[in-house]
Amino acid sequence: MEDLVRYVWKHRLFPLAPLQTTDGQTVEVIHPGIENRNDGPDFFNAKVNIDGTLWVGNVEIHGKASDWMLHGHNTNKRYDSVVLHVAAVVDSNILRTDGTPIPQLALPVPEHIISNYEELRKTDHYPPCYRVIPELSNLTIHSYLSSLLYERLDLRAEQITARYEAHDKNWDDALFSTLARNFGFGTNGDAFDEWARRMPFRAVDKHADNLLQVEALFFGQAGLLEDESVPSYYQEALKKDEYFQSLKREYAFLAHKFDLRPMDYTLWRLLGMRPANFPHVRLAQLAMLYHERRISVSRLMNAPDRTALTELLRVGTSEYWDTHYVFSSTPSAPMKKRVSDNAVTLLLINSVAPFYYSYGRRKDSEQHCEQAIALLEQLKAENNYIIRGWQDCGLLVKSAADSQALIQLKKQYCDRRDCLRCRIGYEFLKREYGVKG
Repeated sequence: MEDLVRYVWKHRLFPLAPLQTTDGQTVEVIHPGIENRNDGPDFFNAKVNIDGTLWVGNVEIHGKASDWMLHGHNTNKRYDSVVLHVAAVVDSNILRTDGTPIPQLALPVPEHIISNYEELRKTDHYPPCYRVIPELSNLTIHSYLSSLLYERLDLRAEQITARYEAHDKNWDDALFSTLARNFGFGTNGDAFDEWARRMPFRAVDKHADNLLQVEALFFGQAGLLEDESVPSYYQEALKKDEYFQSLKREYAFLAHKFDLRPMDYTLWRLLGMRPANFPHVRLAQLAMLYHERRISVSRLMNAPDRTALTELLRVGTSEYWDTHYVFSSTPSAPMKKRVSDNAVTLLLINSVAPFYYSYGRRKDSEQHCEQAIALLEQLKAENNYIIRGWQDCGLLVKSAADSQALIQLKKQYCDRRDCLRCRIGYEFLKREYGVKG
């Protein structure tokens, strides 16, 4: 209940009757104050007119007034600055540490807000606020999606900056590690993260002109050249596979030279995946990407348009992988394993645009931040259950900028049932729908 009282106060969703303190003084809320999510009073620098006197100070919110003592505020000088105490139920008087009383306002939460909030928290339908979507203006939706997009880019920028710091402040390594993470396409993202953390990039640099050695380093560090990583029924036959044996010999030499240790191969996931997404194929593509020096910060920043970026990422593999998806003695039907157009789009959305934004923030370059937004606005929206859920209730999703914003909304608000911080949740809560019968 306290959260709802705080919400009603913050958004001034007051009852139509005049507000009064418990001792009959009139209350006019000029400004509810700045919400505080840390220790201390709930709202700083509120402006309230109490019986003709303007007070500027802090406001504390509780479900019941007696919570003031329960939380020890009566002995905490930090709360002496409170000029008004607001509670759904005023069941006791409250005092500052010096014994002076604090004016109290009983602020019941309107029934329709309680009902709507319960519906949002309990419904299994996604999105839970679907009923309000058709009623919202384009301006309301557009402004909120824009805010959510920046939230998501800020979150991604923090992750990329962490990679930048972890790789000795090398932007090229941070870029490659970011791409590697997203070459996992969800299922193997964590495994690719672990792989990238173990990758000795300066060692790879020394051998980048030799594709076999790059592949040996990539597959070896992934643990996929260990005998146990290959199904037992293939192990004997692979002893005659010259490509596999060449990789093993190269990795053994390079591992000794650079003192390398492979990651745990059991971190990789294949079950339920399309063969084109198997980690072996994705690692072969990354090896070619590195060998051909397609991806670097300079090439990324100087790419003139989306078409040029697409060509940088539309990479293939060495010949062995034209007839294989894993190390196997049984070749598959011939097929070039180039990164698909859809996969390139996802890499642009999840790697390139966030990298532009992160680089721009770090370098204080508005141009690169705007470049990230512009790229997302040019790319088509993702097609997944999250986006389809919003489209089904009437929301128009025009581009990847919109879909990224909605993914942020789902993961940071809907999944946490944090409707009280959501603007769409606000629009839902304030409407007098009542509970569905």
